[in-house]
Amino acid sequence: MRAVRDDELSPERLPTDENDLSLRPKRLSEFIGQEQLKSNLSVFLRAARQRNEPIDHVLLYGPPGLGKTTLAHIVAAEMEADIHVTSGPAVERPGDLVGILTNLEPGAVLFIDEIHRLSRPVEEILYPAMEDCKVDILIGKGPAARSIRLDVPRFTVVGATTRQGLLTGPLRDRFGIIAHFQFYSAEALYQIIVRSAGILGFDIEKSGASEISRRSRGTPRIANRLLRRVRDFAQVEGKGSIDREITDTACRALEVDDLGLDRIDRTLLRVMIERYRGGPVGLDTLAASTGEDATTIEDVYEPFLLQIGMLQRTPRGRSATDSAYKHLGFAPPKRLGENTLDFDSES
Repeated sequence: MRAVRDDELSPERLPTDENDLSLRPKRLSEFIGQEQLKSNLSVFLRAARQRNEPIDHVLLYGPPGLGKTTLAHIVAAEMEADIHVTSGPAVERPGDLVGILTNLEPGAVLFIDEIHRLSRPVEEILYPAMEDCKVDILIGKGPAARSIRLDVPRFTVVGATTRQGLLTGPLRDRFGIIAHFQFYSAEALYQIIVRSAGILGFDIEKSGASEISRRSRGTPRIANRLLRRVRDFAQVEGKGSIDREITDTACRALEVDDLGLDRIDRTLLRVMIERYRGGPVGLDTLAASTGEDATTIEDVYEPFLLQIGMLQRTPRGRSATDSAYKHLGFAPPKRLGENTLDFDSES
């Protein structure tokens, strides 16, 4: 059976798709990085298995590409449970969720990606299911309408989101385990790249793996994507292994610099510096000036730029730091304090 797309609902078990998940670890012991999160989750999984009951509901949040979906599949594998996959935007009506919940097997894992995008009516159906294993459905309309409460087997919701703050309080409070994903260290990414290269069947030298890890923005998804593209360049050039030289060549072609910044990252910083004297500048103004979607800037590009100190967020908007000036070859300006021009008051 094929894995469902994000825009589909699946009331049936999703087996591992070898093509899509080939680089993903299958067990917690294979998962690299996020040591504190992994250590705590190991305890929770072991305790649930000892009690012979499903693990408590789990909320995974953090920037995209850090392993939330992978960990959801690992939770199901460690619990030897079926996993059902859907996403917040896909569950449009309460009836959609009722159909999924009433078809769950005992102990199953229901993975909801982008859970912050569930509508309020759908959330209202999820609350009693998570707490009491009950689903309330309304039959009929008008005076003849009546509510029926159905039992559903005990199950585990694993929710993933890049924006925990957009979850409603009642939904967030129903998760017994809340785990935050942080950006990966270069050492952890190095191990991931070496492991992935082995799975892909391509030799990689230490210098090549180190160079890829340094340019991967602290994100395993980007590391694996870069590895695949560098492998393509190495294969076409007739190289038997990935070294630093071919990695440099590939990254220049892909417009990825020594810090892992791509063309869009540099454009964002350059626009702030050249057009707005480094900021502050509002998000919507920045999006209009670069042609990028404001949500994309906020969710995809900003977190890493903030992490490495290239960008600052203030109540008046975004500002480029001295590090950004130096990285792009500009001389850092003299700071004017309160006299700094404010181009936009939005955040």
